[in-house]
Amino acid sequence: MKNIETITDKKILIIGGLGLIGSTTARYCLMRGAKVTIADNRSPEYGANDYNLSDLDGRFTLVIGDICDSYFVNKIVQGHDFIFNFAAQISHNIGIENPIFDNQLNCIGHINILMACKNYNPKAKVVYPGSRLQYGRIQHLPVAEDHPREPLSIYAIHKNTAEQYYQTFFHHYGIRSTCFRITNPYGPRSQMKTSAYSLINWFIRLIMDNQVIKIYGTGEQIRDYIYIDDLIEGLVLTAINDQSDGQVYNIGSGAPTKFIDMARIVMEVAGRGKIENVPWPKNYDHFETGDFYADISRIKNHVNWQPRTSLREGIEKTFQYYEKFKQYYW
Repeated sequence: MKNIETITDKKILIIGGLGLIGSTTARYCLMRGAKVTIADNRSPEYGANDYNLSDLDGRFTLVIGDICDSYFVNKIVQGHDFIFNFAAQISHNIGIENPIFDNQLNCIGHINILMACKNYNPKAKVVYPGSRLQYGRIQHLPVAEDHPREPLSIYAIHKNTAEQYYQTFFHHYGIRSTCFRITNPYGPRSQMKTSAYSLINWFIRLIMDNQVIKIYGTGEQIRDYIYIDDLIEGLVLTAINDQSDGQVYNIGSGAPTKFIDMARIVMEVAGRGKIENVPWPKNYDHFETGDFYADISRIKNHVNWQPRTSLREGIEKTFQYYEKFKQYYW
């Protein structure tokens, strides 16, 4: 791809901007001269944390509201060049327990944004962060974008549905968007109160609290972990390229890592910790996708981007961050 824009002086709206991915995107854009507005409902249970951007107070505009409120969304989309929508319900368990709520946030919220852009800001470019779980049970590795998509959970179904909304609005109404299927992100500024957001971050908390890391089965399952700074660079560089309009990309490290090896690296970095292997929960296999790592050749070739942070280096940076700022996340 060519024709990469600069984000200097661009007006960027980041919805869900107080969480891990949103706040890191805000920092990346602000450091490059963008004019950033953050919209967030300030719900700590979904990762919102004012401390994530406390050192940048005064450099961005913050508005409080909910993407399920169409009146609020109609107002906030106006006047922006790029819109990153990171507001989401990301717990598999909550999706099962309350599928209507999951649908409202992970589907209706996105329709609100797309309709608002269609009616009030049709020239905006919208970024949608999907999930590797959209693929469902994996048939072959590595997983490229053309792998069959047969999502296994309510959460994954809704993530896949939302991606189709973006594709439809692009093809029928010309609303520009780029969609991503993200692997397993981790790093500083993630909430640390539950395991729903990042198991690497959760394992760091367990070790810092002198608790045992429990791993289902033997831990031989393969995953693809991407450090937050690498993820955000890939998202932004791809999004600001006009040739990514209407496109879908895998984004991850592209490196297969056994779950048990990830846990051992966390313990090695911390210099302590204990692992306990436990049986898989009942019926968990209904939702288990199997081994996964992404084929990221498409985004690497299109944008000349590639992840630069090794798993060990990323875990070291994450551990150091929470050692220093634990009081703001526990």
